[in-house]
Amino acid sequence: MSAPTGNPFDTPAVRAEFPFGRAVDVWPGVRRITAPNPGLMTGPGTNTYLVGHRQVLVIDPASDDPAHLHAIEAAGAITAVLVTHAHPDHAPGARRLAAELGVPVYGSGIPLAGVNTPGFAPDRVLADGEVLMTDAGPLRALRTPGHAADHLCFLLENERLLFAGDHLMDGTTVVIAPPDGDMAAYLASLRRLQQEPIERIAPGHGRLMHDAQAIVQQVIEHRLAREAAILKALDGSAGRSIPELVAELYAAVPKALHGLAELSVYAHLIKLAAEGRVQGGERAGPWRRV
Repeated sequence: MSAPTGNPFDTPAVRAEFPFGRAVDVWPGVRRITAPNPGLMTGPGTNTYLVGHRQVLVIDPASDDPAHLHAIEAAGAITAVLVTHAHPDHAPGARRLAAELGVPVYGSGIPLAGVNTPGFAPDRVLADGEVLMTDAGPLRALRTPGHAADHLCFLLENERLLFAGDHLMDGTTVVIAPPDGDMAAYLASLRRLQQEPIERIAPGHGRLMHDAQAIVQQVIEHRLAREAAILKALDGSAGRSIPELVAELYAAVPKALHGLAELSVYAHLIKLAAEGRVQGGERAGPWRRV
């Protein structure tokens, strides 16, 4: 175990719960290996999930750190590598792991225009609703754009367990960052999950979450409340910039996080503009209410 680094997600207590390089049982037929990339955006580290007992599907190899990939390879007979989305904390290990094992990479296949993993592309594009059979039960791919245009979740149907990637996280909301992040698509994907038989969530970062439908509803309500607050902040104004809106709406949030907040506010404004409720268009603004 390494010494604490000053990162709140890299302490002895966190490492005991999310050890690097060791498979931890989180649900029948499901194990988790935490990638060694803890941080502000990744929490304790990206969760790599191993689905199956004898023949294993890997979800999100994450880091291409050799020790992390070795731990995955030692977990069983791996038949395929799945990627929820091509962000650099989820996809970099996929191609290397697949090449070493001689197995295919499955994913969305939609290229990202913003933050991405250079050179990443799946061998096989999964259709929405496509089912992969595992010895832990059928695993169904769900297209859930919003956090990223290429985002997929995977539902282990018999266990009603959703591998959520970055669509839902433990203890925090996800960043919706244009151009690939789309707030309207994100809310639509959340509402789609309300129609699925989901009882628990295995997020890309953090602990297993129970009472899944209550969590989904809470996230929807939070996003709509933020949207209402943005509209209220624009009332009676000739025009306000995104930094001005963030300074007011996120006054209780550390300023170090205001850059991320600006991205989410921008995503909200793009959605509201498409609905004809605000005018602005450019990130620099000014933005005004219609």
